[in-house]
Amino acid sequence: MSKFKKTYDLSEAEQRDLFNLIQQGKALPEKYRFILFEDKREVELVWNGKTRDVCTTVLPFQTLEHIDEPRQETKTQGDLFDSRGRQMKGWSNKLIWGDNKLILSSLKAGPLRQQIEDAGGLKLIYIDPPFDVGADFSMDIEIGGETFHKEANLLEQIAYRDTWGRGTDSFIAMMYERLVLMRDLLAPDGSIFLHCDYRVSALVRLAMDEIFGRERFNNEIIWKYSGGRLGKRFFGRKHDNIFWYARGDSWTFHPDRVRDEYAAATVERFSSTIRNVRNGEDFGEQSLNPDGKFPEDVFTISIEAPSAHIRTGYPTQKPEALLEKIMLACSDEGDLVADFFIGSGTTAAVAERLGRRWIATDLGKFGIHTTRKRLIGVQRELKAAEKDFRAFEVLNLGRYERQAYLNLGGRLTAEQRSAALNQKECEFRDLILRAYKASPLGAEGAAQDGFFHGARNGRLVVIGPINLPVGRLFVEEVITECRKRGASRVDILAFEFEMGLFPAVLEEARSKGIDLSPKYIPAEVFDKRAVDKGQVVFHDISFVEATPRYDKKNKLALTIELSDFSVYYTQGAADAAIAALKEGKSDVICEQGQLYKISKSKEGVVTRERLTKHWTDWVDYWAVDFDYLQRKEIIKVPVGTGLGGVASLEGFEHPQGVLALPEFEERWTGGYIFENEWQSFRTRQSRELELATAVHTYDRAGRYTVAVKVIDIFGNDTMTLIPVNVG
Repeated sequence: MSKFKKTYDLSEAEQRDLFNLIQQGKALPEKYRFILFEDKREVELVWNGKTRDVCTTVLPFQTLEHIDEPRQETKTQGDLFDSRGRQMKGWSNKLIWGDNKLILSSLKAGPLRQQIEDAGGLKLIYIDPPFDVGADFSMDIEIGGETFHKEANLLEQIAYRDTWGRGTDSFIAMMYERLVLMRDLLAPDGSIFLHCDYRVSALVRLAMDEIFGRERFNNEIIWKYSGGRLGKRFFGRKHDNIFWYARGDSWTFHPDRVRDEYAAATVERFSSTIRNVRNGEDFGEQSLNPDGKFPEDVFTISIEAPSAHIRTGYPTQKPEALLEKIMLACSDEGDLVADFFIGSGTTAAVAERLGRRWIATDLGKFGIHTTRKRLIGVQRELKAAEKDFRAFEVLNLGRYERQAYLNLGGRLTAEQRSAALNQKECEFRDLILRAYKASPLGAEGAAQDGFFHGARNGRLVVIGPINLPVGRLFVEEVITECRKRGASRVDILAFEFEMGLFPAVLEEARSKGIDLSPKYIPAEVFDKRAVDKGQVVFHDISFVEATPRYDKKNKLALTIELSDFSVYYTQGAADAAIAALKEGKSDVICEQGQLYKISKSKEGVVTRERLTKHWTDWVDYWAVDFDYLQRKEIIKVPVGTGLGGVASLEGFEHPQGVLALPEFEERWTGGYIFENEWQSFRTRQSRELELATAVHTYDRAGRYTVAVKVIDIFGNDTMTLIPVNVG
């Protein structure tokens, strides 16, 4: 804590100036910070809005999916596996969807912190944050030999705004808070590697000096590659920067595992005998180390070739050799490593192959889906080679606090913040209702405590939060409020729904006599012209149909066939896309659940070709859980909180700075964990998709609920439940 200087260090004019500014509630000029407070720092990075406050919210993690390739034999670890060779105990790797700021604060003081400590602590973090101002979560989807550019959804757009909305100020503010949380999560002998390039390297280095300490800096690694940006006005940009900082006084480093090749000239020079003679004394024959020379801080590693089998289509995908070198040198087998901007999944894939435990997170659903497919591929590869591997779980965060989803800046009192929250919520709801052509409930709705926001065609309308997904807890609240009012039909509007939410909650509502209709809010809702013209289309969730096939000879055997899949996406207005199209050019648009290639001839004639010719064109991945109701979804929440489990780190800090975790208790969310027992998916190398599962044989006769999950080419998931009776 900085010490306040005595007032006689200030001139009378400065004292008057200070008193006037404080009385008026105005911010103090920067110069007073150095006049009033003692500070040992000689150099500091300062930006507009800088604060040392970090997120203290603790949210429960919800396990959506458990993925594990069955093993034929379990070797000496039989107690960890069930009868099918699937891991049931011990550490499972974590793939987490959500805002990494909230994930980090929840890992720091939530129930998973104990699991992390039991695993030996977090020993290595590698992150490759979006240091390119163009990294906006949009992506290119290949379909029918053409490319469709999918825009980021609203959650991703808001994340991009928070990262780059005010330019570099936003980026460094975003990174600073997250780096503080990462530092606090690292083991005392842990290391962090931050990957960036010339655009932000100077700023990142200063921020990390401040957070970790300049004395904790180990290396600036130069990753030299071919390709890169060339230009006539500057030297070719052929490298990225990777900063390595340690958490404490000791760290893991094994140089012999990653020695570099000697230069050809050195090898040639040592091809004949060389004596090691110093000061006239002969120390014997000098030779080269057969494993290579001591590793240096310049890594010359090629970018993955576009045709490489591990290419995922991510433009920022890093080569596995780069992560392998870092991981081999600075961690040991069994260590826990993490990447909080996982993207295409390289860190997790390398960690799995090298026998490291891992945590990987991303805000983009497509990144989570890409990593899921990649890690299933790694599991299959290790299984075929008869090597060990671990199960992994797909998780997301539970309930959020209101202030977590409405972007309020500035220093506000509690009263001002509450008023600002209410104002922003009202503006947001009014805009959505107008675009949906629904009538606001007005005074009557307010009399009913304002839970529902509008009505349309005899159905109530409720709007989810602006930049976080609608989850089970929100839907359960909708059901409860419907029953209070005697309402039976309601539309739920949201920009995003939690993965794995449907159809279980719809079935639950239907059993209570309530017809829920979830609908996606399109980004066009913020286009006033589109709203005024009535062009905003709210689309339904996807539809899945799967059929059970029974074996006439083996009454316990079952096969599931994927028989239909429909989506209802629309991106942008077709008329606007056609108007913007130049003569002789073409584009791909998404309209009412179909992708079309529109072309305009040099004479201005427009033609339209449907690219999604069959429903299977929309399916990228599908998986089956043959006994969905066998494993309840249990979350841990701080004792004394509700099911949402929202807590704060404040009050859990020991006076000596040691984190004291709150007590947790287990609660059932009402949902179930999807046990991924069989899956088929497309890769860049193989576009084939199996439409029927392998034969599954149950241990005993009975009634079961089969869950079928489909993930479309945009990375969104849909599930259906099928009751079956075998035996």
